[in-house]
Amino acid sequence: MTTLDNRPNTALLVIDVQNGVVTGAHERDTIVGTIAALVDKARASGTEVVWIQHSGDDLPADSEAWQYVPELKRADSEALVHKRYGDSFEATDLEDVLAARGVGHVVISGEQTDACIRSTLHGAIGRGYDTTLVADAHTTGDLTEYGAPTPDKVIAHTNLYWEYSGAPGRVAAVVPAADVDFAAKVPSS
Repeated sequence: MTTLDNRPNTALLVIDVQNGVVTGAHERDTIVGTIAALVDKARASGTEVVWIQHSGDDLPADSEAWQYVPELKRADSEALVHKRYGDSFEATDLEDVLAARGVGHVVISGEQTDACIRSTLHGAIGRGYDTTLVADAHTTGDLTEYGAPTPDKVIAHTNLYWEYSGAPGRVAAVVPAADVDFAAKVPSS
């Protein structure tokens, strides 16, 4: 399905589940628990887990806020990609990490639905990857004071529009965590 040659593998991307990012996130504990279960499922199936860690002026590298939440533990053998932009591919080595592992399908989880998750979804499909958004494994904070919809509506809207997305030779899918099967091929849209 992917338009990338010789890339039959899948990777779970865990994006920005950091102390300073998920503080106050919608259903934080439930989402983190769901992501932890996905990480366990990926590891059990031999699927690559790639950790994405954001930094910036408001999230300085090596600070407590920058650290991944304590409920999630990265294995030393799992890739860690540092980023400074919403799209996890932009100005990072993510493409090199995925290419080295033969990955043509990414399964996306993490924080912030209306920023880094959306940017990475579009960045992935635009670069030739099949993309699966885990419907109940991404979240966002409450930005209603800035005119945004409530977090539950942001999440629902992102799930809805990604379900109907795609590109020539690529699949965009949305599945609940319980239905993620790392051993299976990409779900059809």
